[in-house]
Amino acid sequence: MAGSAGRLIPASSRTLLLTFDAFGTLFHPRLPVPEQYAATAHQFGLSRTAVTPDKLETAFRDTFRAQSHRYPNYGRAEALRGQYGGPRQWWEEVIRGSFKRVLAAENGETRPGDPEEHISDRMVEALLDRFAGSEGYALFDDVLPFFRRMRKLKAAHKWSFDRIIVGVISNSDDRVPAVLKSLGLTVGDMRADQDRSSMDLPGFEGRSINNDAAEEHVKDHADRNLDLDIDMVITSYEAGQSKPHRLIFDVARRQALKVARPWLTSRTKFSSVHVGDDLKKDAQAARDAGWESYLLLRDHVSYNNLDSKELPDLLKFADKLELFP
Repeated sequence: MAGSAGRLIPASSRTLLLTFDAFGTLFHPRLPVPEQYAATAHQFGLSRTAVTPDKLETAFRDTFRAQSHRYPNYGRAEALRGQYGGPRQWWEEVIRGSFKRVLAAENGETRPGDPEEHISDRMVEALLDRFAGSEGYALFDDVLPFFRRMRKLKAAHKWSFDRIIVGVISNSDDRVPAVLKSLGLTVGDMRADQDRSSMDLPGFEGRSINNDAAEEHVKDHADRNLDLDIDMVITSYEAGQSKPHRLIFDVARRQALKVARPWLTSRTKFSSVHVGDDLKKDAQAARDAGWESYLLLRDHVSYNNLDSKELPDLLKFADKLELFP
């Protein structure tokens, strides 16, 4: 089978599937989330004394927990039945619920009234937009240098793997691709497509690809692969299960096979590696799914006693990749 540059890919070629967690691994909030919520609220006229980061931190935590219990995985099951609006409605309710808790506690018995009256639609939209891009998030310092080195590795063909497919596996909604793009990474179109096409699920990401275009995307991927930092994004909302459930890793591998279709043969060797900052949801979960896994120590807490393969930063991981057996 010919590669993008006309190079023959041997039947025994090896393809590496390399995936990363998103939040806490590749990017982080520019400021603590309660501070960003409070600053946005003040821009829309809410009181600086009534609405503070400390109050919002508690309110957000309690609201988020209740919403996750009521509508797991951003209400995916109800969205599939057409009974819920998916992650956009889910986050709107979290935002409104958080501010209602703060304002209701401030009003008490002495200042009656519906707190909902003070929560404008424009403020809710502003927060949804803020956390869909670079206004709300920033990359860790080692991420862009790491992906620059990955591009060189992809093009080099001088090491153990003939092809590298890079993906993201995230317990999140479909804003992740927009966040990554806004932070300067190039992201392909492959998504989870579990039970229903991700393009048919209600969500944030606006995409419209018909079947012919999707097939053309796969055919062209041999060329585009070298230009992309991330070939696919697999979110829990679109995959149907969150980490540490094995399904999300199985879905990622299945979708990677579609991405790799131009290079596959019956003898292609496929290796899977996952990197994340959570011991249970990333390192142990990937290992339980049969993958190689590495724990990225973003919070500088060591887990040596639990037999985890630890990384201080992504650049050290790039060094390992160049020496991969």
